[in-house]
Amino acid sequence: MSEQLRKLNVLMCGTGEYTTGWTGSGASKSDKKIGVVGLTLFDLRRLGKVDQLGMVGVNGGKFPAIRDHLAANIGGAYKDMDLSFDEFPKQGKIDPEAYKEAIDKMSAGDAVIIFTPDSTHYSIAIYAIERGIHVLVTKPATQLLAHHNSLIAAAKKHNVVCFVEHHKRFDPVYSDAKARAATLGEFNFFNAWMSQPKSQLETFRAWAGKDSDISYYLSSHHIDICAWILQDIAYPTRVVASAATGIATSEPYNCVSQTEDTITLMVDWQSIKSPKHKGTGVYTASWTAPLKAGVHSAQHWYYMGEKGDINVDQAHRGYDVTVDDTGKTWYNPFYMKYSPSESGHFDGQRGYGYISIEKFVDAARSVNARLSQPAEFDKHGLPTIANTVLTTAILNAGRISLDEKRAVGIKKEGETWVLE
Repeated sequence: MSEQLRKLNVLMCGTGEYTTGWTGSGASKSDKKIGVVGLTLFDLRRLGKVDQLGMVGVNGGKFPAIRDHLAANIGGAYKDMDLSFDEFPKQGKIDPEAYKEAIDKMSAGDAVIIFTPDSTHYSIAIYAIERGIHVLVTKPATQLLAHHNSLIAAAKKHNVVCFVEHHKRFDPVYSDAKARAATLGEFNFFNAWMSQPKSQLETFRAWAGKDSDISYYLSSHHIDICAWILQDIAYPTRVVASAATGIATSEPYNCVSQTEDTITLMVDWQSIKSPKHKGTGVYTASWTAPLKAGVHSAQHWYYMGEKGDINVDQAHRGYDVTVDDTGKTWYNPFYMKYSPSESGHFDGQRGYGYISIEKFVDAARSVNARLSQPAEFDKHGLPTIANTVLTTAILNAGRISLDEKRAVGIKKEGETWVLE
């Protein structure tokens, strides 16, 4: 069987914090110090699943610093890591459309992993899919429901794998909670909180408030988890949004005037089986949480069903470390493990940040070897483009609700979800 499974060539779109651990001002200060995507792919190449790698950004002038950073922090930390990759744009040029040149050099059956600002996801993803290339796109898949629907149609037409990188589905606590929620009868109430410290406004200053908002960026996680839990239980019908403002737009952050601090979406859910059962979902995201809170992403949610409830605190896992200079920090070793193995190799293969990327690589290789069809993955509870459409519907409706100060309906016309 395995000789049919060719190694996958992968292009990384986006050279920022999640891909390389490098931000414009140097190495990342968050919990992603050496990145997730690049590190995972270098390790999957060591393990024989991945072959040639490429990386595309807008500013080719960043690559010498990125390569130095990777050599020191990945090459210097782990044994047997081949850090080679082709870069675009070349010769230090600046080119917002360099992804086209990079994708044009690829062959059908290769793969693209997109970690770029939210507003660029659709144009890169559709360009790749139309050339027969498998796509893994970070959340939110797109900002507009119409764009999401067009990716579903394109992936089907071109018979490629298209996943959304909703890695929290692979968090052992979240996937366990989903299974338990299925035993609690009809859905009644869901409340989620997710925040990052104000310092992230500096990391994201280039696009914060201009190209996207905190709801698209962070609430996409918990809205997806809720929609995933409810996929056979209930569907959303109406969204109303509210926003708090004033911190991001003031000193020292000075984000553009329309930047919100904290956004809350309130969503009505209708039971699939019982006309009289309706539920409420409340999803809040903020990037103006306090500094020095001891966690990078504060995140918790509460689910109440007909026969019981579930409480998940994903930020405090009963594991904290206190250091004289920096105080107390709560760590989440289930996400990425950066300490090497006994043999000196990378040892984070069980982290859900890694698993999320590996599952996509496995799916793409399986389809290339004709062992699977892309549509089969829709049935597995994986975050395929088809399985994540309601997350985009809710996020898009929330944005319209803020902009137009009204409730926004969600309904199904034939097989397609639309906003009204």
